[in-house]
Amino acid sequence: MRLSDRISATMMHASARWTVRYGEELRFAGTDLPSPRKVKVPTRHGSVPVHVYADPAWDRDQPRGVYVHFHGGAWLMRYPQMDDFWCRYLVATAGVVVVNVDFTTGPYAAYPVAQEQCHDVSAWVHDHAADRLAAVTGVPVDGDRLVVGGFSSGGGLAASVCLQARDSGRFTPRLQVLGVPALDLATDVSSSPGMISPSLRGLVRRVYFPDPATRADPYASPVLAPDLSGLPAAVVLTAERDSLRPDGDRYVERLREVGIPVVHDVTPGADHYFLSADLVRARATMAMTAEAVRTATGGQTPDQTHDQTGAP
Repeated sequence: MRLSDRISATMMHASARWTVRYGEELRFAGTDLPSPRKVKVPTRHGSVPVHVYADPAWDRDQPRGVYVHFHGGAWLMRYPQMDDFWCRYLVATAGVVVVNVDFTTGPYAAYPVAQEQCHDVSAWVHDHAADRLAAVTGVPVDGDRLVVGGFSSGGGLAASVCLQARDSGRFTPRLQVLGVPALDLATDVSSSPGMISPSLRGLVRRVYFPDPATRADPYASPVLAPDLSGLPAAVVLTAERDSLRPDGDRYVERLREVGIPVVHDVTPGADHYFLSADLVRARATMAMTAEAVRTATGGQTPDQTHDQTGAP
């Protein structure tokens, strides 16, 4: 890794808690919930902290499903609190326990560390929801009623976890929620304006995916996987002007080709920070997604296969 890349990545990593503020205007629900409890989960790459969100007012006799979340930040920002607004919102509106994963990022790790950590945490949640998570939250938790999701690079991690889970046979998520996901780290991207610039994508590749031979691996670039059959139903949220939109669009198309139910929601006129572009529409998008999570963890999967563009 060249020195300039290490310096740039280190600065992004260290400054995230002060530079990431996009979620503050999206705190539509759950603001009164207590701070999350921190738990360390063993993985093949060492223990990984997770932030566990729950509602202390919940009925102690009603089992809860669980949503495992992977934050964004281009695999270079280690700051799970950037998606605190979303974790609280899901607890309050979908009625699920939320596990927000503090996986290792570049420049202190490279592929496949974060992908494997996220799989291992999800498998641990599945296996230990009834004992460890129940003890932490004070309510019964059903690890079979598990959903995974994430935003941006976290969306890519969620898709990777679904592929790994299918291939390993350890567990089966009921739904994957992918917000403006990064799903292709191998294909060259032409120059285009926007939040996710070619220079940023180049930095991510050199720092977190330094071996070009691995960038097309299915767990690195899920949309390039030879076979997407057997994966969970999906909610895929993309933005009209986002340079990552082709990743999400292709993933939706390929899932539908193998008969997997997909809800594809496109925010019109928006770039990568798609929820912040229109707060009225953001409320509708978040509510739709939370309902899909609630339905999936209640024992059903979404049966919608449509696009929502928000057009009048």
